[in-house]
Order: sequence, then C-alpha cells, then structure tokens
Amino acid sequence: MRTRRLSAVLLALVTCLVVSAPIPAASAAPTKITAADFRLREGAYNPVIATLDGILPTASVPAVLDSANRGGTTEGCDPGAANQVAAFCWQSGDNTTGDWYPQGISSTADSYGNGTYDGRTALFVSWYYNGEGTGKGVRVSFVDYENPGSPEYRHVLLVDPYTNSAGQPDFRPVPVHAGGIFGYGHYLYVADTWGGFRAFDLGHLWQVTTGDESKIGRQSDGTYHAFNYRYVLPQAQTFTSSTTNGVPRLRYSAASLDRTSTPDSVVVPEYDADGTGTRIVRYPIDHTDRKFKESPDGYTHGTEAYRVDIASMQGATAIEGTFLVSASAGSANRGHVHTFTATSGPDRHQNAQPAGPEDLSYRSQDNQLWGLSEYPGNRFVYAMNPGGF
Repeated sequence: MRTRRLSAVLLALVTCLVVSAPIPAASAAPTKITAADFRLREGAYNPVIATLDGILPTASVPAVLDSANRGGTTEGCDPGAANQVAAFCWQSGDNTTGDWYPQGISSTADSYGNGTYDGRTALFVSWYYNGEGTGKGVRVSFVDYENPGSPEYRHVLLVDPYTNSAGQPDFRPVPVHAGGIFGYGHYLYVADTWGGFRAFDLGHLWQVTTGDESKIGRQSDGTYHAFNYRYVLPQAQTFTSSTTNGVPRLRYSAASLDRTSTPDSVVVPEYDADGTGTRIVRYPIDHTDRKFKESPDGYTHGTEAYRVDIASMQGATAIEGTFLVSASAGSANRGHVHTFTATSGPDRHQNAQPAGPEDLSYRSQDNQLWGLSEYPGNRFVYAMNPGGF
C-alpha cells in the first residue's frame, strides 16, 4: 500500500513538472541594430587604368567567355543540396588544387536586370590564393552558362594598377580573401574583409603576355604578365568601411546583391566561428551610376541591420524581405541554410548544403539561389529553389 501511494505521488509530481515546463518558443526575432552606424566611403577612380588602356589590348566579357579553356561537368556531380535544381563541378585540377580556394559567386543576373551581360549568360566565381611563394591574390572564373549541361570557363586574375618606382604604369595582385562578390552594371564588386569593397571595371579587361607563371606586372622588356593568366581585370575604386558611435567594425565576410528590394541593395554578413554578436547589414546601391548610394554627408550608410548570432556565416542574400544565410560546420559536416525576416527567425535548415558552403547569389530570372563549396576534392557549384526554405 505504502509503495503504491509513493508511486502515485511520484507520478503526480512528474506529471506536474511536465505540464508546468515551458513550451519551446518559436525562433526569436533577430535583434535590430542601428544601420546608419555602418558606412562606406567612395574612393577616386584609378587614373592608371586610362594609361594602361593605351598600352594593353582590351577584351569584352563575351570575348573572355568565348576563349574558355576549361570545362565543367554535370555528370556524376551531385552536391545533394536541399531543393537542388542545378549543379556542376570544376574540372579535375581545379576541383583538387590546394593553391586556390573558391569563395564568392555572382552572375550576369546581378549585373543587369535582364539577366545577361552583352547578351551572354554567365556566372562569376572568386578564388583566393593559398599556395606557397609569391602571393597571387584573387582570380575570378568567368563561366559561360549558355549551356547548363556543359559549362565552360576561364580564370581571370584581379590586379591593382599603380605607377611603379620608375614612373611606369604597372599592376600587382589584389591580396584579399574575396569571400563575396556581386556584379552591378559594368562593375564587379569584391568584399575586402576589413576594408569594405573593391570595385573592378569589366569595361577594361586586358589581355596580357602568357608563358611564365612567375611573372606579374610590367617587365623590363615592356611586356605585361599575370602569372600566366591571359586576362586581367583591374581594380577601379575602393569603398572603405567605417563605423560610428563606438560600434565595432564590421567584418565584410561575403556580399550579395538584392534586386528584390527598393532601391536595389547589398547584403553583407560577417563570419565568426561561434556566431556571438554576428551581424548582417544592408546598404543601398544606385542603379544610375552602379555605385553605393551616398547620403548628403558623403558616406553610404546602412539602411537595415541585425544582430543574428549565427555561427560560421559564409554568405547571405535577401529575397522579398526574407534573408537566407549560408553557414558552414567544418570539413566533416554538411552546411546549413538559415532564414529570417525582420520579425522572425533565424531558423536553421540542417544539412541543406554540402560541406564547406560559401557565398550565395540569387538569380531571379530562374528563381535560383546559387551557392558553392570550397574544400579540395569536394567542390560544387549549385542552385537551389529558395521557395523550399
């Protein structure tokens, strides 16, 4: 009897605890922070570009695409991304090299609203140099995507034109991580982790001398080399970051263009392994001159910003007010997609991407959310249906 009474009491106590335990709350809304505290300052257009235009042959974007010397593959290429609608893999050497790591992604849908650049459909992917010896900076793959079943591409080296000590026009590598990129008109913007953005002018692609992987810039015989790359794309301007009111500086880990906002805007997430205090900031960009939209004080100020505390953010974009975030979880684990709005989330979509996911880019014409992964031997470029998240 005593045992039965004790059991009954214990059961009642457990029942009471279960009933009174708090019901898990829905995901909390992100913390809104003062967007105007984040700002960018436009630098002057590089005057050396005009000089080099008179020395080096200029190529168009279609000409670079037509000169593709590498082939991607779709056969046997399956990253297994959630809501996957397209994918391709790099050719073998690019898939496995440890010298270069792919990071940022954009497309001609960013460049112009009709989805093409000079009538061509293409993707752009940035890689940072991780090899030994002389730093080679950043290269960008120009991927001809007219035929999704058989993409072809060529790497183009990013360069910074300057006047050397002998007074000659020259160029050097661009030493940034290039964690995010986006096209806008004739500019290709590249995230500079602690610096803001660097803008490269697609109207001044130059063809240079090939045949020597060790040479860069102007040589004693007057020729110009770029580590054996056939084409270079020059840095035209910088947009330097700063903050006000004591706000910690923003880490420009990635970037994407949002054409679904009014006006067009740029989304910047910052990476931190544990996510503590990580933020996402939106900046306005002007379609009339293809540059960040300035306020009367001469700065471009953020227009929307949140503290989201998402660990290992690698990329982010926004579609009709919903933010989508790419997050990594190490080389042995699949990556995730997080979603949130101004009033709800972030919500995590577990294992939605392959290991090592990076930047994100939205191609509205096909309703495709493009991403890519970075680890050697496990590199994919893929598109997902964002409506599935």
